[in-house]
Amino acid sequence: MAIEVSIIVPCRNEVSAIVATVDSIRSQDPIDGDFEVIVADGMSDDGTREILSQLAAADPRITMVDNPEGIVSTGLNRAIRQAQGKIIIRMDAHTTYACDYIRRCVEVLSEIQADNVGGPWVARGEGLIGRAIAAAFGSGFAVGGARSHDSQYQGIVDSVYLGCWRRELFERVGFFDEELVRNQDDEFNLRITRQGGKVWQSPRIKSVYSSRSSLRGLFRQYLQYGYWKVRVLQKHKIPASVRHLVPAAFIIALASLPVVALWYEVLWWLWGGLIGFYLTLLLLASFVTAHRDGSELFLYLPSIFACFHIGYGLGFLHGIMDFVLLRRGGDSRYAALTREQTSNPEPKGCVASSTEPEV
Repeated sequence: MAIEVSIIVPCRNEVSAIVATVDSIRSQDPIDGDFEVIVADGMSDDGTREILSQLAAADPRITMVDNPEGIVSTGLNRAIRQAQGKIIIRMDAHTTYACDYIRRCVEVLSEIQADNVGGPWVARGEGLIGRAIAAAFGSGFAVGGARSHDSQYQGIVDSVYLGCWRRELFERVGFFDEELVRNQDDEFNLRITRQGGKVWQSPRIKSVYSSRSSLRGLFRQYLQYGYWKVRVLQKHKIPASVRHLVPAAFIIALASLPVVALWYEVLWWLWGGLIGFYLTLLLLASFVTAHRDGSELFLYLPSIFACFHIGYGLGFLHGIMDFVLLRRGGDSRYAALTREQTSNPEPKGCVASSTEPEV
């Protein structure tokens, strides 16, 4: 039978998660035609490669390809070039999928005249801090109102979680930008929309992402997002959304107003008002989020929201320094900005398709 769907999975050092990830793919509802699973391994040194070799030997549908560069964008491209299916679906470790995930992706792609389809980016965390991070992840305040985090939204978005594409799309718009450690999916979707294409989100496509479980991990994650977003803007000369610029502008205002206020004292009032306004928004968003997801989360949420905003803003400003002013970009000596993390909790098997993803 001809291969209809190719599942591509980028990974590196996922010894605790890779078996559950592959099992969840193999447990998916049947689809018309056969499917294959291509895992692009970033030269793991924790035993992941040995496990993948065993899985591939036991199941001919599974293939491991080497990804010497060790980053997501190169892994995706190597897997796509190896893929034989008419439809290509990305699935990651550290995400739990509904049992009809693949089938729904194929259905929505065939029903909607879109170039990329996917489900909402819904998060779940472990422990109090992890649960609070996941709850904040679903708040419009944390992510600037991004619709991709709205579990009920259906329609056009500027970027979608993971993705499902027809093979010919890559011949038309190109592959993922291999310079990008982060934001390669955002940049790819921006390329689609700037060429007149459509990115579509459907709540019928259900998955649950395992969020970070510490403030340090969250801060580092959004530091990287902000940093690499600058390279995307530098490449395309336009942001996908103005919300990407707000955190950096906020930090610039906080840092510059006290300096200028040495000459114009009235600006002290503006500076104080800006801080007061932000703190008020922090508390209000924390109250609303805790009311929705659990009052025990309230004490953690202000710091978590600040990690989203301050981490992204500082990363963005560092990106301007590296990419725009110093022209050194990804050669930055700071590992926190240039290396992937693999510290998310272990995923679980697929969940019933009728079950709404829980945060």
